[in-house]
This record gives sequence, C-alpha cells and structure tokens, in this order.
Amino acid sequence: MVEGSGEPEASDSLRTFGAMLQALREHAGLSREEFGRRIQYSKHTVESVELGRRMPDTLFVERSEPVLGNTGAVRRAAEHLERRPGLASWFRQWAQKEETAITLYTYECRTIPGLLQTETFARHLFLGQLPPLDDKQIEAQWAERAKRQRLLTERPNTAFSFILEEGLFLRRTGGLEITRGLIDHVLRVVEFRNVEIQIMPQLRQNHAGLDGPMQLLETPSNTWFAYCEGQRGALLISEAKEVSVLQQRYARMRSQALTSEESTSLLERIRGAL
Repeated sequence: MVEGSGEPEASDSLRTFGAMLQALREHAGLSREEFGRRIQYSKHTVESVELGRRMPDTLFVERSEPVLGNTGAVRRAAEHLERRPGLASWFRQWAQKEETAITLYTYECRTIPGLLQTETFARHLFLGQLPPLDDKQIEAQWAERAKRQRLLTERPNTAFSFILEEGLFLRRTGGLEITRGLIDHVLRVVEFRNVEIQIMPQLRQNHAGLDGPMQLLETPSNTWFAYCEGQRGALLISEAKEVSVLQQRYARMRSQALTSEESTSLLERIRGAL
C-alpha cells in the first residue's frame, strides 16, 4: 500500500472536533457523501476530518456552519484545534517506526538527514523555514530532533546506513563554522559500529538515486517499509513490490558510492579545506 501521509496526526482536539462534526451531521440526517456535496468537499475529506486525521481548513468550517444548523458550534470548536508540535505531521508515523527498527537506510540529496545534524545546523534550517516559525516552535522541533538522534546510541543493535551526496557538505549551509562543526560531528558518528556513512561523489555521471531521496527500514518482524518525502507531504510505502524497487536502487547506490573508508577520507579533506 502506498499511503499519502500529508494529513496531521490525530490529536485530542482533532478527534473531539471530528466527533462533534459527525454528531451534528448525523443529527441533520446527512450521510458523509451528501454532507460533502453540500459543502463542496469529497466524502473522503469529510471522513478524514470526522476521524480526527485531517485539520479542516477555514472554508470547510465556514461551509459546514449553515448546513449543520448555523448555531456557531462548528466555528467555535474550530478555534480550539491544534496540531501536535515538534515533528512535521506527515513524518510522525515514520518516526514511530524508526524507534523499533532493526535496520534503517537513508539516501539524501537535499540536506543532511536529521539523525546526523548538529544543533546549530538544525536551528539554522528552522530559522529559514517558510512560513516562519516562532521561538516555541523552533524549540519544539529541536527537542524532537535531539530525541530522535538518541536512536544512534540507544539502539546499538540497529544497523544505520546513510548515503549522502558530496554536495551537501560543499554547499556550506549556515556558513563555515556551522559546516566545520557538522563535518566534525559526522566524522564522530561514523566511528559508531552500527553506523555506516557513504558519500556519493559529486562527479558521477549516473546513479540509482536520481529520482530523489528515500528511506527504508526493517521492523523487528522483518517487514520492510519505505518513506519518500517532498516539500509539503510524504509517502509511507508498505507494498512489498514498491519497497523492493527502492531496495534495489539503494543496493545499487551502495556500490556506486564511495566506501566507508573513502568517504571518511573525503570528509576529512573537505574539512581541512574549510
């Protein structure tokens, strides 16, 4: 199954709003399909909101009011809706699987993966986000990222593999000092027995990851999942055939990237040139 997971994880406020909306809809004698037609949203969207899986937008709320009696209840309830802070909503389901994974593979071509970031590097990224984050949101995001990073040390029997594009270090995101600190940190992490880091050379005519970043993990029951993230959402992939395709690509990339020893040597040279 390939699941779009751009909807926020259910919180108490989302579930409460959804239950109230469902009760009002049923009291009005409307099916989800009929209610959806009246407010010009799909049956699937109505179901997602009622089950607390989706944050209703302003238009959904405003169109629902007159259809459900125009009492103001929907509008007032919507004022108390909130998403859970810290991790991006579409990432939470994958992050939960990470916590028990026995194998975790990551290929990244856009930025350094969160598991390998330093605090200064991560905060630089948070400060550049659009729409802008406030101080509370930044603190929540860093707290969640730091918590995730403990997986590298607290799960010594989990095998972590990272394939990173050389350009991620040449870009100097955040400036020279942040980049120096980042490379120093990565060089320390690569010494962990359960972590393998390979660099994909900048000069490589072709490789199996050109379609974009990916993550793969294996659960304790030896089931594999894949995760592919974009600008404002992600796909959590559980269908074996689809996961197999990404496993083949990752395996090919491991042979196309520099070895661990060569990668460490390259990072040391990049660090020395800064």
